[in-house]
Amino acid sequence: MTESKRAATVRDVARLAGVSPGTVSKALNGVGQLSPDTRARVHEAAAALDFQPNHSARSLASGRTFTVGVITSDSFGRFTIPVMLGIEDSLAAGRVSTMLCDGRGDPVRENQLLERLINRQVDGVVVTGRRRDPRPSLGEVPVPVIYVLSESLDPADLSLTYDDRQGTELAAHHLLSTGRRSLAYVGGPERHLASRLRREGVERALAAQGLELDPDLALYGQWSETWGRSAATIVLRSGHSVDGIVCASDQIARGVLDGLRELDVQVPHDIAVVGFDNWEVMVEGARPLLTTVDPHLESLGREAATRLLSAIQGDEPLEGGVITRGCELIIRDSA
Repeated sequence: MTESKRAATVRDVARLAGVSPGTVSKALNGVGQLSPDTRARVHEAAAALDFQPNHSARSLASGRTFTVGVITSDSFGRFTIPVMLGIEDSLAAGRVSTMLCDGRGDPVRENQLLERLINRQVDGVVVTGRRRDPRPSLGEVPVPVIYVLSESLDPADLSLTYDDRQGTELAAHHLLSTGRRSLAYVGGPERHLASRLRREGVERALAAQGLELDPDLALYGQWSETWGRSAATIVLRSGHSVDGIVCASDQIARGVLDGLRELDVQVPHDIAVVGFDNWEVMVEGARPLLTTVDPHLESLGREAATRLLSAIQGDEPLEGGVITRGCELIIRDSA
């Protein structure tokens, strides 16, 4: 019988990397003031030895469980998945795991999930969702909490989101820079903050050129392709010579493209179309390929996790307020 291979220890990693065991612990846990070269050497040594840390020992030694809870109201995962990818990218450096919980937008269920997470002694909590609309705070929580995409109504909480107005302003500026002068806006439900803010972005871009968004060309409906197809017909029958349409989502934009094609309108020759979200399945399935606004949800997730981890480690507390990040216009074939 062959003898089983001995599992590598922290001391083995330290010896190979030429550092102390304490430095190995700091590097693998993502803490301490270490140079990038030292951290790299430790990670390379750990990988070469196939080092597997003893999570129970880490928890006992640090008083942490190295887990973070994520509470979302996005049952479909459309917005949660990219945010989660960013969160996991950042937490991986500290070997921190995530526990995803679906609150379904129900405050009672959210409170129950929060209680379970606290009972499991998570080190921190991320709150996210599928809408930009401000939401109630979780209240007093014994661990650091950060809100991503959906911002908390409590100014004492730290919320990280993107700039809807700036995103559609970029889209409208692009259309105007290509010679378009009569723009329409096709939004989702008017009750949703994102839908209203994105209209304001279009209006701001037009105002900068001495133009206005005609009220007849500011349409609200649903976040769906079906609504987009209907909106295309409404725009064409409005009596206005529209040459550009800014849509509040890629789903709406794809519906608008289908509706225009059915009405023998050439895109972008006759009317240019821009979406919002940079949702891969939508933009690449659209014909022509959809020009759209990217809110960089993964980047928001990475920044949120980095800030949360810093607070957990005691390096920098989470100050209250709302941090808004800019969007990027991704130019393809529709505009």
